[in-house]
Amino acid sequence: MVDNTAFNIQTNLLSEIPSLQDDIKWCSVKLSEILDKGKRIEASVFGLDGRHARELLFDCKHELKNLTGDEGIATAYHRPRFKRVWVEKSEFPIFQPSSILDIFPTPDGYVSERTNTDLEQLRVKEGQILLTCSGTVGKATIVSKTLANKIFSHDLIRITCKDKEDIGFVYAYLKTKIGNMILQTNNYGSVVTHIEPEHLDHVPIPYPSIIRRREINDLVQESFKLRDESNELIKSAQDLLIDELKLPPLDELLVDRLSDAVEAYSVKLSNLDNRIDGSYHVPLVDSIVNHISKNSEEIKFVKDSTVSKKVILPGRFKRIYVEEGNGRVFFGGKQLYELDPSNKKYLSLIHHGDRIKEQLELKENMILITCSGTIGKVSLVPKHWENWTANQHIIRIVPRDLNIAGYLYVFLSTEYGKELINRFTYGSVVDEITDKHVGNIPIPILKNIESQKHINDLALAANEKRFIAYKLEQEAISKIKSIIHEK
Repeated sequence: MVDNTAFNIQTNLLSEIPSLQDDIKWCSVKLSEILDKGKRIEASVFGLDGRHARELLFDCKHELKNLTGDEGIATAYHRPRFKRVWVEKSEFPIFQPSSILDIFPTPDGYVSERTNTDLEQLRVKEGQILLTCSGTVGKATIVSKTLANKIFSHDLIRITCKDKEDIGFVYAYLKTKIGNMILQTNNYGSVVTHIEPEHLDHVPIPYPSIIRRREINDLVQESFKLRDESNELIKSAQDLLIDELKLPPLDELLVDRLSDAVEAYSVKLSNLDNRIDGSYHVPLVDSIVNHISKNSEEIKFVKDSTVSKKVILPGRFKRIYVEEGNGRVFFGGKQLYELDPSNKKYLSLIHHGDRIKEQLELKENMILITCSGTIGKVSLVPKHWENWTANQHIIRIVPRDLNIAGYLYVFLSTEYGKELINRFTYGSVVDEITDKHVGNIPIPILKNIESQKHINDLALAANEKRFIAYKLEQEAISKIKSIIHEK
């Protein structure tokens, strides 16, 4: 008689293991495609996700239209390449494609009017959809009042919808995973690293009834309206603060040099502060500090208990990521200015639970400052970032309370605050600052308490608008997803 006990135990154990068949990504590939790709057979070359995205759209019950082309719902173009002539200052500030996702973008520099291109044709127009077409393909935004008439480089496709009520609809579609995946692959699913306007002729988009398209468009347009309003509030707060402190433009602040030809300055031994790097002792910083000291009630420091509860610099660690929905949202300093950080990852709670709780977790109205690489990017944590996490290259300031949080953010986000942050920079290859440096940043307390409160309230109101803007955009994207999956 055969003992089947061991066999039965093994069978029962195997039956409890869920099938992985549904999680396997697969598709058929033509031999001609393999030959066209240099006889490469790695799955990543053929963009399986892109193929499945197109299959999902073809199963959708709604009519499919091309994004552009003769029968498309929009037109698209980009400007020819040109060599920039950079200058220190001009009437032509230029923005790079990498900044289109920033809530309140700042120019990357200034170009001369002698630049060999039509600078006026580089200006973007309100209502256009901007799309990155090189490097990281598929980042999109709408030109609202904040960006209208700004000069952007040639590496952006400008999309103009034939029907204005399709603007928000098309934008929301491009923000979905399906829409973005199709942008990043050609008709056969092969991954692309650069797209031209004519490639959009072959991008399918589901086209439901005007009522549903209008509903999505209205949500997106309201979202961008709130972003514009939040930017106006922040700008008003900064202007009010600068007026209260009677701060002149940076280039007008008195800077004494030993020589006009060389940036050389004298420093007293008592003022060295154990730093002999020239950037630490640039007189501009002393001019700012002296000026705010004269025109404020008192000077405090970020580390003071009346300003902050603590300043946190997370330690370095090896990250363990998990699939979306299984861990905490995790992003880096490059995404600090974005409403919805792109390229989000998900940090394992099992492996990083304690570190997340003690160092990485974000709370509403925390102030974040990049402290490695690009120094001095400042952001106020909006409500939808609550309990998300950011990497160790970002310092967290936990404000004393809501009565100082907005005001502290506004001061640090001004060009004067950035100078006070950057003066602490050290490092021969990669720039760095520490939590101790941030703790020693001087903060002016205004003589007019009511003005300080108003500045604070403006910043908090702007932060609330950004939260609502995010919620509206997510609602629009969710509605697009529902349309895509309708059969």
